[in-house]
Amino acid sequence: MFSSIAPLARLNPFYAPHFQLVQDGVRKRAEPAEAPTARRGLAAASAAEEYSCEYGSLKFYALCGVGGVLSCGLTHTAVVPLDLVKCRMQVDPQKYKSIFNGFSVTVKEDGVRGLAKGWAPTFIGYSMQGLCKFGFYEVFKILYGNMLGEENAYLWRTSLYLAASASAEFFADIALAPMEAAKVRIQTQPGYANTLRQAVPKMFGEEGVWAFYKGVAPLWMRQIPYTMMKFACFERTVEALYKYVVPKPRSECTKGEQLVVTFIAGYIAGVFCAIVSHPADSVVSVLNKEKGSSASQVLMRLGFKGVWKGLFARIIMIGTLTALQWFIYDSVKVYFKLPRPPPPEMPESLKKKLGLTE
Repeated sequence: MFSSIAPLARLNPFYAPHFQLVQDGVRKRAEPAEAPTARRGLAAASAAEEYSCEYGSLKFYALCGVGGVLSCGLTHTAVVPLDLVKCRMQVDPQKYKSIFNGFSVTVKEDGVRGLAKGWAPTFIGYSMQGLCKFGFYEVFKILYGNMLGEENAYLWRTSLYLAASASAEFFADIALAPMEAAKVRIQTQPGYANTLRQAVPKMFGEEGVWAFYKGVAPLWMRQIPYTMMKFACFERTVEALYKYVVPKPRSECTKGEQLVVTFIAGYIAGVFCAIVSHPADSVVSVLNKEKGSSASQVLMRLGFKGVWKGLFARIIMIGTLTALQWFIYDSVKVYFKLPRPPPPEMPESLKKKLGLTE
C-alpha cells in the first residue's frame, strides 16, 4: 500500500519538470519494451472513425461547452441549500453559528422552501460559467500547447494547465458575476427579494449596472485560483493514479473504471480548491450583501479569522461538487463520443534526446 502512496505523494501537481523528467526516464528504463501502440499525445486524437468529431474542432469545443453547462449548472443548483447556509454564516456569523444551526434557523424562519432561495440565479449563472470554463479551457489548452511545441508542452504541462484554466476562468467569471450578485442578495438579505425577477430590477434601480459587476474583481480573486487548482490538480492526479495506483493501463480500463478514476481525482482536487479560494469567497459574500463597500474594506473588517468562517461547509460542498462536475463532464464526453486524450506521455523526440530509446 505505502509503496503506491509514496510516489503518488511525490508526484504533486507542482513538481519541477526536471525532476519529473528524471523520474520518467528512470521509469522508462526499468520497464520492458512494449509493442508499438497507437497512442495520442497531449493534443492529438486517435482514428477519426472512433469519435463523433476531431479533437480541437468547433464541434468538439461546442460539445465540451455543453458538458460544462450540465456539470456546473446541475451540481451548483443541487447544493443551493448548503450554499445558502454557508453564505449566511459568512455574512452573519453571530446568528448562523454552524452548519446545523444555520439549517435549523433557516427552516424555522423560512420553512423548508426557504432552503431553495436563489436556485434560479444559481442555475443560470453557473451554467454560463460552466460553458465558458470548460469550453475555453479546452481552447486555451490546445492553443498554448501548440505555441509551446510538443516537447515543452509535456515538460511544462502543469504550467500549461494553470495558464489555460486561468484564461478560461477570466471570461467565465464575467458571465457569472450578474447572477452571483443576485443570488447573494436573495440568500443573505431577508425581505430584499424572494425571486430573481424581483431582485434584478430592484438591484438595477438602486445601483445600475454596477450592482451586477461590482463583485467581478473579488470573484476573479476567488475563482481563478480555484479553477487553476481544479484543473491542474485534477490533470496531474489522474496522471498519477494511472501511473501508480490503477493496476492496468488506461487503454485497458472500461469506460466505467475510467469514470471512477475521474471522480476520485475530482474529489481530491476539490478539497484543495475549497481551501485556496475560501477567503475570497467570504469577501464576495459580504460585498454583494452590502452597498457602498469595497473588497479591501470588507477584507480589513473580516480579518484573518473572519475570512475562514464556513470553511468546513465549503470543503464538503466544493469537494463533492468538483468530483461530480468532472464525472458529469467526462460522462458527456463519453456519451457524445468526443476524443478523450489519455494522460500525456514523453514525446519520442525527447526520449531520443535523453537516450531512452535506441
